[in-house]
Amino acid sequence: MQIVEESGPDSALALVELAEPEPSHMLTPGEGVVVDVHAAGVSFPELLQTRGQYQMKPPLPFVPGSEVAGVVRSAPEGASVRAGDRVAAFCALGGFAETAVAPEFFTFALSDELDFAQGAGLILNYHTAYFSLVLRGRLKEDETVLIHGAAGGVGTACIQVAKAVGASTIALVSSEAKRQVAKQAGADETVLLGDAWKDEVKELSGGGVDVVLDPVGGDRFTDSLRCLRESGRLIVVGFAGGSIPEVKVNRLLLGNTEIVGAGWGAYVMGKPELNRKIGAEVNGMVDEGFIRPIVGQRFPLERAAEALETLDERRATGKVVLDVRAG
Repeated sequence: MQIVEESGPDSALALVELAEPEPSHMLTPGEGVVVDVHAAGVSFPELLQTRGQYQMKPPLPFVPGSEVAGVVRSAPEGASVRAGDRVAAFCALGGFAETAVAPEFFTFALSDELDFAQGAGLILNYHTAYFSLVLRGRLKEDETVLIHGAAGGVGTACIQVAKAVGASTIALVSSEAKRQVAKQAGADETVLLGDAWKDEVKELSGGGVDVVLDPVGGDRFTDSLRCLRESGRLIVVGFAGGSIPEVKVNRLLLGNTEIVGAGWGAYVMGKPELNRKIGAEVNGMVDEGFIRPIVGQRFPLERAAEALETLDERRATGKVVLDVRAG
């Protein structure tokens, strides 16, 4: 599936036949891991790419898709995976296809506890969650974290990573259906978005939370700051709500709080060992039973446009996935 023009998800895509990709990757010199793709994750970067709004802008036409799960066809010498292994992989581009190539340091063995659809939702969301909460947000055991957009792919991942750390979670959602998704992901408490959500969060947390995880942005940002207790941290992950908030920094001074940026992709791309470390931590959380990716809507490859429109219209719950191969 290629993006052939930058006209939005309903018209930007075309299903085409291409030659097999070369076993090399733009993120690493030399040979990459060639994966026969069974499932591909659908994320906001691909939606933005259909409009030419993402920071990575390869020349048209190109195959989008940043993360896949499948079976290794070939791997370079010394790689931690080999032909025949089930894997989850971050390929940056090229995932909306039957065959993709990923760097060795971004390819991880897929636990038998997870199917391919879950594997396609593992790296982008769960590595972002671990990086944001643990490495950037310094979330600790017995702290409390408020998670915005808690029924989406990043939100459900953050609930489960926070639980693995030993923190308590409050999930902020926009509907009763999304409340059920957040509960399925393991949220301790859920709050429905409305006029009084801030007050409810403060009451549930005994006066304020230690960490706010915000992949949404928009006009609720100031109230998120007001939810923080002393020494609290607000982690900025993205702006899925469409608008970038501004803040008066005197709020940080008066509350002894901080705002932390967590741009996972830009930070980790040139750090192979950090990716291996995060991958090992996330896989450990899978083995311990904390991480079970919540798969939402599923579409065949040829209906990728519908999958992206699901994100665009804010109808997605859990991870939206393309089923590329059966089984």
